[in-house]
Amino acid sequence: MNREKRNKLLSILLFVQIGIVQLLTNFPDFIEKFYSNGIYIYLSMFFRSILGWIPFSVGDLIYAFLIFLIIRFIIRIFKRNTTPIKSLIFKALANLSIFYFCFYFFWALNYSRPPISYSLQLDNIESNDSIKSYNIEKLKDLTDKLVFKVTSLQSILAKNDTLAVIVPYSSKEILHLTDDGYNNLSKNFAQFEYYPRSIKKSLFSLPITYMGFAGYFNPLTGEAQVDYLIPKVSLPSTCSHEVAHQLGIASESEANFIGFLAANFNSDKYFQYSANLGALRYALFDIYRFDEDLYYEYLSKLPLGTIKNIRESDEFWKKYQNPLEPFFQIFYDNFLKINQQKDGLESYNKMVELLIAYDEKYSID
Repeated sequence: MNREKRNKLLSILLFVQIGIVQLLTNFPDFIEKFYSNGIYIYLSMFFRSILGWIPFSVGDLIYAFLIFLIIRFIIRIFKRNTTPIKSLIFKALANLSIFYFCFYFFWALNYSRPPISYSLQLDNIESNDSIKSYNIEKLKDLTDKLVFKVTSLQSILAKNDTLAVIVPYSSKEILHLTDDGYNNLSKNFAQFEYYPRSIKKSLFSLPITYMGFAGYFNPLTGEAQVDYLIPKVSLPSTCSHEVAHQLGIASESEANFIGFLAANFNSDKYFQYSANLGALRYALFDIYRFDEDLYYEYLSKLPLGTIKNIRESDEFWKKYQNPLEPFFQIFYDNFLKINQQKDGLESYNKMVELLIAYDEKYSID
């Protein structure tokens, strides 16, 4: 088969694949049984085994090469001599077809699995990523617990309530310590066993910071990448979040939730502090939506050192705000909506609903 015929065939297969993926979204139990708890487990372990030992992100190099190909394709469109535009379009669709197959087969079918609330048997959780207006009293109960845990951990780690918690580890050490939380979590929930490790510093940390992201998962290589520029107090939570994606948790809200559990189960108290501070910030955001005065009342209960940690994070992200960031956020918001997360970026905060349900059944203490 010559190249032109191959490109036409692959172009046709792209639309066939889109149809198959859309069809499979109607069968979440099938996805859960045969893909998420079947094929994907072996695929992810394979990629982590062959790439996890490499000290840099292979996936980032692949992304760089893909960006180069896209730029070259655009240049060729404007500078084409004898190559017909039709041939260029078929070539682009053929490449997109290959990427689409790899993206969904290697990981993204996990978007169509049942919500994590089913496998953890959590009650009163709506399906997908629809945000629910839960009872304010339940939200207050959760927030009270998180305030208590954050305050207690800050006292242990900083010794003085006016001092911010400073994580003493290097970024590399934090990456390695992430395993401990999942090892402990898997003792209660076997599906979160994490081995081998494949979590790395992003080669694009500066660009993704300007884009407003703290980490990402590469479905083509099974690697988790984190932004090593972010404040270290946030890094344990970010690492735990990205590992959740590696384990087949595609939903952002669910990855937030599982990342919290893993960091909270970690034997290291800096991980516990990072987890509970992150969860508290989500809870306070929802408190603010209910009652602005109550929000400030909760802030007044926090140690000054914890307020400094919150300001450190806010000031960090403010430094990198730029006119293009909203466009990246809009793009990712629509990407999430296309992939079964109908509330887009707002679905991140569904973590609070999951935490309330988990606390009622298992307790986060």
